[in-house]
Amino acid sequence: MSQQLESKGNPTLLEPDSIWKIITASSVGTVIEWYDFYIFGSLATFIAAKFYASGNELVSYLATLATFATGFIVRPFGAIVFGRLGDLVGRKHTFLVTMILMGGATFAIGLLPGYDTIGVLAPIILVLLRLVQGLALGGQYGGAATYIAEHSPDNRRGFYTSFLQTTATLGLFLSIGVILSTRFSMGDEGFREWGWRIPFLLSIFLVIASYYIRTRLQESPVFLKMKQEGKTSKNPIKESFGNPENLRMVILALFGATAGQGVVWYTGQFYALSFLEKVLRIDYVTCYIIIGMALLLGTPFFVYFGSLSDKIGRKKIMMTGCLLAALAYVPLYMAMHEYAGPITEVSAATVDAAGTEVPAVLKALSPSVPMLTLLVFIQVIFVTMVYGPIAAFLVELFPMKIRYTSMSLPYHIGNGVFGGLTPFIATWAAAETGNMYAGLAYPIGVALITFVIGSLYIKDHRKVSMSD
Repeated sequence: MSQQLESKGNPTLLEPDSIWKIITASSVGTVIEWYDFYIFGSLATFIAAKFYASGNELVSYLATLATFATGFIVRPFGAIVFGRLGDLVGRKHTFLVTMILMGGATFAIGLLPGYDTIGVLAPIILVLLRLVQGLALGGQYGGAATYIAEHSPDNRRGFYTSFLQTTATLGLFLSIGVILSTRFSMGDEGFREWGWRIPFLLSIFLVIASYYIRTRLQESPVFLKMKQEGKTSKNPIKESFGNPENLRMVILALFGATAGQGVVWYTGQFYALSFLEKVLRIDYVTCYIIIGMALLLGTPFFVYFGSLSDKIGRKKIMMTGCLLAALAYVPLYMAMHEYAGPITEVSAATVDAAGTEVPAVLKALSPSVPMLTLLVFIQVIFVTMVYGPIAAFLVELFPMKIRYTSMSLPYHIGNGVFGGLTPFIATWAAAETGNMYAGLAYPIGVALITFVIGSLYIKDHRKVSMSD
């Protein structure tokens, strides 16, 4: 291991250049994890057509979003399984295992035959692969966040861990880039037929590269010291959730931080994409360009707010982000509707040879891309406010011997259940009520609940030592 040096409150820190190696290796792997997960969401329209019975476009799309959501719902179970492993065995080995599981499942989706070939087995196997992805992701984030935090100086923990927070957006941005490149090189017909599989298949090369990088890392020095002193937890699950005081902190972390953070994150990126494409009927390539540009402009703010949280506290920034998002969503989405332009029928409804009604094709032919990009960018700023400080915030709430387990569960319930269900619930609510803004009630409500609970009941712990 590199030469170590003393730091107040954290005596096992690596030299500054080694800190950046740790951040790079951890972040590269997590970018790939998120890339794998997001190509499914970005290609939901194509997956719906290939893996579910045809006949009703909306039903197939909702079924695909539900399949997408299963991967999020199972993430808390992955957090418990792999969080326990990480507190018992170590941070490094655990997130190596989760990365391999995630990448293997993604590659398999690219090879999976469609509904026309194997019938109902296609959606069944697809759901099983999504469950594997969700379990793996449930153990990935907590390991990477804990690993970086345990190498960071106490007074710069928000800054260093914020680079990990950029990986979710960078993973989505990378997925959009690969999808657009494949789409432009193959054309519409080729991409719809089989080209959509290429982003899934390409992930295997990214996983191999990331595995090589991560195997060169050393275990967390804080964990090694704790293990040498015999202070590791014998039963992380029992100590995390059987201890009343720690369980209270888990619950507060969920409802006072991660639930709101989760819905703001998914509204500002995934639901914004779904709203542009499915509600406002903007061409999907244009939608990806709008989202991609907003993410590119907004990503540096993860680091800005992470660094700012070292100075003024994590809680203030996160609660402000939740409140601003809740107040701004309705006017922002009304403005998106205005700048999308009129929706025009480009082909009339018909009946195909099998007697199935083919609905009319509706398109927004003159969207204002600059204004729509600006409106999504504002939502991304809210995302950076709630997400930039969250890794440092969570690792600081819990003692080191059960940190991986304790922080992983509220994070993945907040993001996996509350956040991951956002696109499905919002799309369903809009379709059920006929009001395109009805789906916003869900993220607004959750964000407000988090604002109230977080403001009243959670203290800022930014000055705590990682060795406590």
